[in-house]
Amino acid sequence: MSTASLRKDHDLIEKVTKAMESTIQLLSDGKQIPESILLPVIDFTKNFTDVCHHSKEENSLFPALEQAGMPKNMGPIAMMLMDHERSREIGHNMEESAKEYLSSGDSTNLINHMKQYVEHITEHLWKENNRLFMMAEARLQYVSEKVDKELNEIEDSRLSDLGKSRDHYEQLAENLTKEVANQE
Repeated sequence: MSTASLRKDHDLIEKVTKAMESTIQLLSDGKQIPESILLPVIDFTKNFTDVCHHSKEENSLFPALEQAGMPKNMGPIAMMLMDHERSREIGHNMEESAKEYLSSGDSTNLINHMKQYVEHITEHLWKENNRLFMMAEARLQYVSEKVDKELNEIEDSRLSDLGKSRDHYEQLAENLTKEVANQE
């Protein structure tokens, strides 16, 4: 089905989000978080979530939905596009505050931006999983193979451009989960 690849992405994003929640708690408790945790989180949110996953939606799923009669300038597609823009904005702020934290040790802004990101992405994924994807599966059943192929091609292309792979990000999520647990 047209959303299987995107749902698989969501599972991976949720795994990293859980590691971020633990990192927020550790920072709030005054623990020092090393670059080996923060930099992969930034890489994942910037490159996997935005460059890869959002590109798949924006360049394949949303145009397919638009062709199936769903307007782009209002309704679910417009809301998802605004959410994507907001996640980019928060992600950029999080990256800047991570640099600030690593140079100064002050975690105030980093905690704030990570909390914003986790809350925003959690809500966004819920909307997609429980609303948009259900609409997509109903509307795109006749073109699901075409959309599935496009989603895979976009993922391969975007990750290849970054010199990375899906396996890289799946391993990154595993490593983050372990490293954060070791910090507790």
